[in-house]
Amino acid sequence: MILFHADLDNTLIYSYKRNIGSEKKGVEIYEGRTVSYMTPESFRRLKEISRRTLFIPTTTRTEEQYARIDFGIGTPRLALVCNGGVLLKDGTEVKEWYEESLEMIGECRGELARAEEYLQRDRDRSFEVRNIRNLFVFTKSENPQKTAEALTEILDPSKMSVFRTGVKVYALPSALNKGCAVGRLKRRLAGQDKAVQPSSGVLSGADYVIAAGDSEFDLSMAEEADLFFAPDTLAAAQDRGRTEIFRTGEGGVFSDYLLQRVAEIAAERGK
Repeated sequence: MILFHADLDNTLIYSYKRNIGSEKKGVEIYEGRTVSYMTPESFRRLKEISRRTLFIPTTTRTEEQYARIDFGIGTPRLALVCNGGVLLKDGTEVKEWYEESLEMIGECRGELARAEEYLQRDRDRSFEVRNIRNLFVFTKSENPQKTAEALTEILDPSKMSVFRTGVKVYALPSALNKGCAVGRLKRRLAGQDKAVQPSSGVLSGADYVIAAGDSEFDLSMAEEADLFFAPDTLAAAQDRGRTEIFRTGEGGVFSDYLLQRVAEIAAERGK
């Protein structure tokens, strides 16, 4: 079985602010308006791929933010949200997974509290400080680079990672990354763990793992995947093995390229 772990924002779906062509399919509604879209090609391809692989959305979004998305394929059998700290099985949280995540980052609670305390005082902060399920914290900053650098200075680098994307700044335990979650799930499926087996059918483990993403949050998945896809805007991905890079200067949309390649790989491996 092929496992296909895909980040969501700017990998499969795009904000209304992003130009992906005039013909686009709305996939997320928030407060009465459509805020995220897919290209028609990607929307069609994902339906095909979901029949030939185990598609696992793998996102930093919270469960509530993830639930707003409608891919037109029903509820994915498995999904990793909160940067891998929470596993959803047929749309329902797997309690054992979350409890294990909390245990994994137990020694980082003091660091998380320190990050939250600093961000509450940060004069550049332009948004509330959110503690996501005691797994990580984030906010928005008018000077995200400055805020991120300050956090990096005060936090233990052996325990914590700091990321910024746009105006958002995140402080996360280093063990709470998508790559770790991909590895955990792969091992659980191989061991036929009933807690993670979807009710829609028993899975036989992973013969091949594909992962894709566009940001630093996603790079750790490259370590666990047989093949990782990224756009060339994620410069760090170009130095990693087993990675296929989408050249943005050649035109097109990353999601279209990604899903076409996944479909080709699924067809080849299915022979």
